[in-house]
Amino acid sequence: QVQLVESGGGLVQAGGSLRLSCAASGRTCSSYGMGWLRQPLGKEREFVSYIARNSGSTVYTDSVKGRFTISRDNAKNMMYLQMNSLKPEDTAVYYCAALVRGSLYNAESYTYWGQGTQVTVSS
Repeated sequence: QVQLVESGGGLVQAGGSLRLSCAASGRTCSSYGMGWLRQPLGKEREFVSYIARNSGSTVYTDSVKGRFTISRDNAKNMMYLQMNSLKPEDTAVYYCAALVRGSLYNAESYTYWGQGTQVTVSS
């Protein structure tokens, strides 16, 4: 079992930046690949980014490539998402999640979830 808590969301103007944090407790998060997913209001939850257990590989959805950077610090049981050049279409609830098995692109593959943090980008 692992418990996840996100923080760092908020309201920002288009072009601005935010840094999301995900704190893990319980079983160490280094046991899992970790992802950020988001859910815009009225839409399905969607994949944003993934980082392997040892940070050896990262994956991004096309719409955030070059703007978002995922990272993790296993010693601190933390994961981060640096979001730059934010756009109104990035507005969503952002979740961190731990992947046990399955496709990293599929939200249903993630077993452990945080409660989410709201990111709102105004135009």
